[in-house]
Amino acid sequence: MQTLEKEIIHRQFPQLEAPLLDELLKQSTLKVVAEGEEVMRSGQYITSTLLLLSGLLKIYREDDEGNEFLMYYLEPGNACALSMMCTARNEKSQIMAKAVTDVAVILVPSHLSELWLGKYKSWHNFVIASYRQRFEELLQTLDSIAFKGLDERLLFYLKRHVKVSGKQVRLSHQQIADELNSSREVISRLLKKLEQTGALTLHRNYLEVHDLGLV
Repeated sequence: MQTLEKEIIHRQFPQLEAPLLDELLKQSTLKVVAEGEEVMRSGQYITSTLLLLSGLLKIYREDDEGNEFLMYYLEPGNACALSMMCTARNEKSQIMAKAVTDVAVILVPSHLSELWLGKYKSWHNFVIASYRQRFEELLQTLDSIAFKGLDERLLFYLKRHVKVSGKQVRLSHQQIADELNSSREVISRLLKKLEQTGALTLHRNYLEVHDLGLV
């Protein structure tokens, strides 16, 4: 962390006060992870709170057969609330975190995270805000599964993906199907219907979203 400029952290985490940023620089660890690699895995003891400095992380669960269930994406300037919870309770992780792009993460040791809750008001507020934001996202995900058909779930999925990574969705039909627990054939048929409405354009290796509000 000594080589990491304080200004970079301040730009991504402007809500943190100056003395806390100094401690963050001196006592935390910077880790760079390549695209496609795991940052956190299920069954692993979590000893550090994870802050995302750059890139995009996918937070998901995996069943016994290897099927993935997308929970949310983590963007720069965010913390993984679930890693905070596991760290505080000294519990094993029940989630997976994978780098969608090359990422840089800051790892805050558990004892510091606990200490800062009482020492720095900005850290306390940041942790509470992180919990609330992820809880709201998980509620939206649950609603999409429990109360919506597959076509509406696909729209919800695409809107969320566009929000974090832009209008070019570089995922195959099979990858989308896996994350929505459906088949490639069904997803391809639904995407074709969306293309016919003008909401998106299908390309060979990606799809380009135009206006999902047209649906």
